[in-house]
Amino acid sequence: MSDGNAASYFVDRHVREGRGDKVVFREFGTGRSITYGSLAQSSDLIAGALARAGIRPEERVAMLVLDQIEFPQIFWGALKRGAVPIPLNTLLAAPVYDAILRDSRAVALFVSAALYHEVKPVLADNPYLRQVIVIEDSAVPSGDLAAFLDGAEPQKAFDANHDEVAFWLYSSGSTGEPKGVCHVHSSLRASAETYGSHVLEIEEHDTVLSAAKLFFAYGLGNAMTFPMAVGATVVLFNGRPTPDAMFDVLDAEQPSIFCCVPTLYAGMVAHMEQNKITPPVLRRCISAGEALPEDIGRRWQALTAVEVLDGVGSTELLHIFLSNAPGDVEYGTSGTPVPGYRVRLVDEHDEEVRPGEIGELLVDGASSASCYWNRRAKSRETFEGVWTRTGDKYTRRPDGRYIYCGRTDDMFKVSGIWLSPFEVEQAIISHPAVLEAAVVAAQDEDGLDKPKAFVVLKGDKPVAFEVTLKDHVKQKIGKWKYPRWIECVDELPKTATGKIQRFKLRKSA
Repeated sequence: MSDGNAASYFVDRHVREGRGDKVVFREFGTGRSITYGSLAQSSDLIAGALARAGIRPEERVAMLVLDQIEFPQIFWGALKRGAVPIPLNTLLAAPVYDAILRDSRAVALFVSAALYHEVKPVLADNPYLRQVIVIEDSAVPSGDLAAFLDGAEPQKAFDANHDEVAFWLYSSGSTGEPKGVCHVHSSLRASAETYGSHVLEIEEHDTVLSAAKLFFAYGLGNAMTFPMAVGATVVLFNGRPTPDAMFDVLDAEQPSIFCCVPTLYAGMVAHMEQNKITPPVLRRCISAGEALPEDIGRRWQALTAVEVLDGVGSTELLHIFLSNAPGDVEYGTSGTPVPGYRVRLVDEHDEEVRPGEIGELLVDGASSASCYWNRRAKSRETFEGVWTRTGDKYTRRPDGRYIYCGRTDDMFKVSGIWLSPFEVEQAIISHPAVLEAAVVAAQDEDGLDKPKAFVVLKGDKPVAFEVTLKDHVKQKIGKWKYPRWIECVDELPKTATGKIQRFKLRKSA
């Protein structure tokens, strides 16, 4: 047994403490489930199979795996071997997979059968991959995975150090090319003992459903770290998280905790209002990925009688570090620092700003990544001693609550004053005809930056919509902040985790 290896704490400990027969994961719609005891055994077997295949400690193992039972088996099995699992975004294109596989120099790839065709074109020319294991969609391991496991000797957890790199996550790419973010074994437990314990307040009897997928840092915490820290149960859903689909899963599985993202909350609120759907019965709802618009939070709570704990996290910090808390929610803010984290707001000279002034958010917490893989300059810019630069702009109110203003790259000045795109977007979204909005800088005839809005409507475009929306924004947040141009679009460009890719919109503005 290795106390430094995260797999010992999150998997094997539950067998020692008598929870071996309890279901840890069940798949929606398939009837498949796995207990803590079976997960301990199967992850031991995968560790042994990796060893037999010649995969050594510290070598990388890529995972292009849907939210299915094999995901935790492979993730924890790799950790037990001392290898470094890298969950990959399941919605990327072949050239991006090629870049990530080459960048990480992964020596093995586990891939769900349904995703194999996406990555197959880039496998033959990869100079590092020694093994590709395809996971068939069946109740019994078959094909490549069955052959990989057949006859392997189970292996207990590798004797890892708390500070040893355990796994990587590639950043979601909301600002461009993904980067390999390296996390150590102790980061998982650190996030469980801060946000999971003090904000989410997850308990052993809870059942969790996360709309965010396991390859996403937010989803990994929701559906593995937090429930497995306390012996709870997780519902795995590997489909596309549309409002219809989410209501089907909520109705069938009856989870007590629902982890969602702002875009999906907005869609589900509209769905409930338009179709008179019976609200789900939940104990806790959380939101992250992007800041939750105030209007959406209030409408969700009015419909479900459950408050949404909106917070902010990052791949670099592994999960949420700034959040609203149970019984202390103020929509339109990101709340206060999660116990165990410290934050600062600084200007361009690294001087702390005063309450009400805009500054970049820096965070100190034990879940911080160690570095970006092969990105020394970017690592030095982001990780400064104990502080991690988030790239988020915030203001702090006198009462200590933090208000999101936008990404550093998204902020721009209008008439010499910093403008928060998120503030304008919230005002636009509060218009009854609007479903989603994104605001970026565009130049007027004098070459000066002014706000331009890209808007997704709920239905048909109302008469005189542009004039009406501009007046609506002026009344909400001030005359100089209104969008000078409004473009109605069918959808906004987003990452697979729901973050709006404003850099793409800036190119077309």
